[in-house]
Amino acid sequence: MKLPTAPRARRTLIALIAALSLAILVAGIGIYGLLIGSEQPIESTDPPSSTAAPSAEPSREPTSPPRIPSIPQTTDAEAFARSVAAALFTWDTGSGFLPLDYTAVVLDVADPTSFEQSGLAADIANYLPTQSAWVQLRPYATTQRLEITSSFVPDAWAGALVQARPGQLPDGSVAYTIEGIRHRSGVWNGDPVTAEQTLAFTIFIACPADDPCYVLRLSKLNNPLH
Repeated sequence: MKLPTAPRARRTLIALIAALSLAILVAGIGIYGLLIGSEQPIESTDPPSSTAAPSAEPSREPTSPPRIPSIPQTTDAEAFARSVAAALFTWDTGSGFLPLDYTAVVLDVADPTSFEQSGLAADIANYLPTQSAWVQLRPYATTQRLEITSSFVPDAWAGALVQARPGQLPDGSVAYTIEGIRHRSGVWNGDPVTAEQTLAFTIFIACPADDPCYVLRLSKLNNPLH
């Protein structure tokens, strides 16, 4: 008589299937939790650890915005004059900066008393493109740099020192005439184009004893002291 055992077998089979299904469901939930993480923090009864677990997420260091290189401070008069000259003529219309940004670089090393600052700002404006010209040059990816061919104290500076009234010039005042070639490059109708022009100008600076040099004024472009 095996008939009474059939229902028991079916019940046993059903129980096994239910247990297996529950196990699969629990395993599935566990794997899903590992993939997406727990939505709620798990409270722990363990005492807090003194060292935090390393984060799996890479650290994101803040990136500094691009900056125009500053003019290095120095007590070397000629080196300073050449650095100022390079800053005056080095710009890129595609850099995201404007003429005023390049002006600020030179004004950062201007007369610390601010006595000559407004005059120097007006001088610099004669060396950089206007805002409207900058907008017109930008679509052509226009850039500029200066190749300095010579720098020297002009002979006329000795006469200027003699004629200056007492206290008219700061201590350590000196003038340097810069001669060089202005290089411009850009893109026209998809082709690279370049242009060169010789130029000269004079930078008036002051280098007090044991203090960094600073800019006083600039001559008009192509009207230097000789």
